[in-house]
Amino acid sequence: MGRGDLTVDEWTRLKPHLPKTRQRGGRWSSHRRVINGILFRNRTGVPWRDLPARFGPWKTVYERHRRWSADGTWERGFDLVPRSPTRRRGTQEPAAGAGKRRTPLQHRPDEGLGRSRGGLTCKIHLAGEGGRRPLAFLLTPGQWGDAPQLIPVMERVRVARQEGGRRRTRPDHLGGDKAYSSRRNRRYLRRRQIKHTIPEPKDQRANRKRRGSQGGRPTSFDKTIYKRRNEVERTINALKNSRAVATRYDKRAYIFHGTVTVAAIRLWLRP
Repeated sequence: MGRGDLTVDEWTRLKPHLPKTRQRGGRWSSHRRVINGILFRNRTGVPWRDLPARFGPWKTVYERHRRWSADGTWERGFDLVPRSPTRRRGTQEPAAGAGKRRTPLQHRPDEGLGRSRGGLTCKIHLAGEGGRRPLAFLLTPGQWGDAPQLIPVMERVRVARQEGGRRRTRPDHLGGDKAYSSRRNRRYLRRRQIKHTIPEPKDQRANRKRRGSQGGRPTSFDKTIYKRRNEVERTINALKNSRAVATRYDKRAYIFHGTVTVAAIRLWLRP
């Protein structure tokens, strides 16, 4: 086993969620070796053609990653990889909720790229449960705002139960920075009965006061809970330990989405 390869325990947990046969017949072979090649590329960011020979033909590794990014295999793995109950802690622990089918991954005409201050960039919007474990994420062009993405990200939260049954889709408490503060987001969270700690920006606070009674009540804010918001930043940093996530090398958005999903699965597999 090389550095960064799947351990026996990680492979045992991941293997049941991988397809055994191809769509057009025949059996897949060397899953573990190919996935180790994908993980190596994720960690180092090397071009696919420069993969070490111990992972087999580079095109086999690339094609399997591309296919599984397109057909939802990585997405299903992210949904189904067992989550240890001891890791469900903190302000973003999921509570029981109705299960939902995730929208199939579509090819984006903009490929998730857009102009921002940093140039041509892609942004990752993420919900984490604490302990550097991602629950859901969404890719958007770099110039898209944060606030409009809160609801789409929350709609993608689906945590498999250890005992089976309906997925967990609703956290007990949600923490976010002021970029996610909007009346639309707060109405959504109240409607779903999700407690939240999101600071109100000065301009929104001044506008609410200027409107008087029509501006609504002041938003509640717990400084102690808000201190835990750094956990989602640490989760993003953990994902970006994979150089292929920190710097996007994939041209197509669906392949980069698969690259981020593989990094997220690895965070869940590790003890």
